[in-house]
Amino acid sequence: MYAVVTLQDTDEVMVTPSKWLNADKTQCHWPPFRSTEKLMEAIENRHEPSTAEKTWDMLNIIFHAEDDNFKEATKKQDELVKSKKERPSTSLDNTLLTSQSTQTFVTSQGVKRKHDDESSLIKDMVPWKTAKRIMERIKLKVQATQGTDNTTTTIKTHILDAISKMDKDRKKATIGIFGRTGEGKSSLLNAVLGDESLLPSGGFGACTAVIIQVEANLNDSNYIAEIEFISKEEWENEIASPDNGEDNQLTEIFKERIIALYGADAENKTLEELKRDDKYTDIDNVLTTGRKKISRSDPSEFVSCVSHYVEHNVSNSGGCFWPLVKSVTIKIPNCRDLMEHIVLVDIPGTGDCDKIRDDLWKTKIRECTAVWIVSDIKRAVTDRDPWGILDHCIEDLGPGGECKHINFICTKTDDMKTAEYLRSTKLTEAQIPGYGLDLKTKCTLHRNDLAKKSIKQKLGISKSEESKERFIIDVFTVSATAFFDENSHLKPSETEIPKLKYIMINLNKSINQKLNGDYINEAKGVLSLIQSVQLDKDKNMTKVLEDLQKNIEKELKLLDVHFKALHENLSRCLSKGVEESVRLSVKTTQHMLLSVRPKNNKGFHRVFRAMCVRGGSYWPRNWNEPLDLNKCLSKHMYDNITKEFELMFPVDDTDKTVKSMQDKLDKFSIIKSFSPTSPLLHAIQIFIKTQETKLKASLSRYIVEKKKEIYFSVQTTIRRQMAPGYETAGEIIGDGAMQRMENVMIETIEQLKHRMFNEGKVKTLQAFNELKLHVMTTLESELKRSMERMLSQTSKITLMDVSREIQEMEELFKQ
Repeated sequence: MYAVVTLQDTDEVMVTPSKWLNADKTQCHWPPFRSTEKLMEAIENRHEPSTAEKTWDMLNIIFHAEDDNFKEATKKQDELVKSKKERPSTSLDNTLLTSQSTQTFVTSQGVKRKHDDESSLIKDMVPWKTAKRIMERIKLKVQATQGTDNTTTTIKTHILDAISKMDKDRKKATIGIFGRTGEGKSSLLNAVLGDESLLPSGGFGACTAVIIQVEANLNDSNYIAEIEFISKEEWENEIASPDNGEDNQLTEIFKERIIALYGADAENKTLEELKRDDKYTDIDNVLTTGRKKISRSDPSEFVSCVSHYVEHNVSNSGGCFWPLVKSVTIKIPNCRDLMEHIVLVDIPGTGDCDKIRDDLWKTKIRECTAVWIVSDIKRAVTDRDPWGILDHCIEDLGPGGECKHINFICTKTDDMKTAEYLRSTKLTEAQIPGYGLDLKTKCTLHRNDLAKKSIKQKLGISKSEESKERFIIDVFTVSATAFFDENSHLKPSETEIPKLKYIMINLNKSINQKLNGDYINEAKGVLSLIQSVQLDKDKNMTKVLEDLQKNIEKELKLLDVHFKALHENLSRCLSKGVEESVRLSVKTTQHMLLSVRPKNNKGFHRVFRAMCVRGGSYWPRNWNEPLDLNKCLSKHMYDNITKEFELMFPVDDTDKTVKSMQDKLDKFSIIKSFSPTSPLLHAIQIFIKTQETKLKASLSRYIVEKKKEIYFSVQTTIRRQMAPGYETAGEIIGDGAMQRMENVMIETIEQLKHRMFNEGKVKTLQAFNELKLHVMTTLESELKRSMERMLSQTSKITLMDVSREIQEMEELFKQ
């Protein structure tokens, strides 16, 4: 017997052997298979609901029917699916909705939910596609409107321009992936993307100096890599760079790159000898072109082509171009529901960036809306790398960035040696919880829980404690290997890969809903403009215009008062920071150098010189955070402004307070009531309201970008002022070089401290005033322009009645 049921967890209609159901037919056993073929075989052959390796899930169901024959049961399944999906027919529905339930399998607790995700995406897209179809129809009618007079031409041009701008691209959400090579970043991303060999093996971060980002290919079914190279001048400067001489570590890095390009016999060759090498022509061509695009339909072929630009060649035969690569963008097809509005970026780890890529590295960090810190579970608590990254980048992610979430991800949880684990924990098998589970699974889950607790405890006592107030920090214990292994001792849900995927799907969905709402709102505004320019002038028009003008002036004055209060608070904090910096900067610098200097002072002069050569910041590979004198010098300034700055520019909308600039912008409106007395006034109010919403959304994005410049004005000023001192110190060699370099730095700070820190204050306030001027000017000019468009051309032309379309947009906006 076969039963037709609906899985309540996913609303998926399925055929299942009747013997998988419980006595009252409210629940159903479900196999832990990821393969469609294995699932369908188990159903059709009515396998027993158990396996030697794994426990089957028990899912809640709705029972519909039974039949002795499998084919007859599938017919009933198709009929039920069809009846569930029937609705008033439209071309859009016929295009989007298909019945594929027999090919798409769904289980609870982490097994793939492809059909459910796609259905959710389709549901979200319906209002947008409907609005899009309406606006395309309106566009054609406007284009067909007769009339050559200036008024008609002007209005038509403005309407068509407004419609075309509704499809503009929006900035995607960036998830930054932090972690050293070998921590399992590529396997993690392959698992989340659902293909074990999608990204080059070991390649997502295999060459850690290369910034790699992954996003969806929304145009076709090809796998695409867009590769950006450093310039020929940058490469030649890197070869001739003076910091390659005395610093052993930098020399090793340089040799590694030369060998990757030319082969093992190249490290002892001179620059002129390398230029005569057969491989030089290929290298020169790469540097000259600047960019390269690889597009393949076959993923295996794609991986093979891309590997030359992101992977080391273990044979050391040369021909690997990663030393010349600045960044790689990989575009994956068929993942719209997961990554349409998301970019995954591999952020190079400790000591992996060079001078050329450093600015790009910092820019990418500051763009992250979320961060995944990846570490092998066996080292996650004790490994200094992830904690150093978190401590060092906290300002770039928070007040100087736009990060809302940090996820700490422990990888390789399936790598478990039970005897070794029991010995290290001093526990017996009986003391490990997990009744009915095999020992390896029990130990794995026990270690996962222990790791989560330990990491959360360490987050509470680390010097990043303040980060808890800024970010939502979650801990995940994942296994990409077990996720793809159908014979693994772990269930899919226990690998926690589905949890990460769920986070991405929800983020992607929320962005999609926001963009759809913005489009519909803008469409409503354009339609209101079309309606208003055709209506006869209302007797109250003059008063309406005067009221709107007064409201603009009143709202701008209120906003100006708020800006002045924020300016005073920021100036006061900066002044205190200047005072402390002038008084303590030399002492703070000396203390910082003493704290990082090795006890025997061995090799520290090399690190110090590299720091000077690189403009005040250098991250040695074996250090858990960089030697950053610019950050050290800015410490007292940021100690005094950061708390106030976070109140002014909160990263998360839920943290907005009365001091928040965004809060005041949200409350700005020149429409104080919505009670129109005529069709014309109704259209005017709708148009102005939608223009306000559009304008404030644009200004919100501007504020996020500008606040980064404001926050880092202090550090930027310090780096520029200290540049001559860094250059002088970087050229010192010979006996006593360390002491002489340090003396130069201390003398430079003493000489510059009054001017340098005061200029940092001035630049910060100057950038803040630029933000204020832009916001105030944009609001005033754009709203007045919108009013002029609506009020000056009424009853001059005839286009079409769009009142029905306006009502449709209002209904779509509510969905």
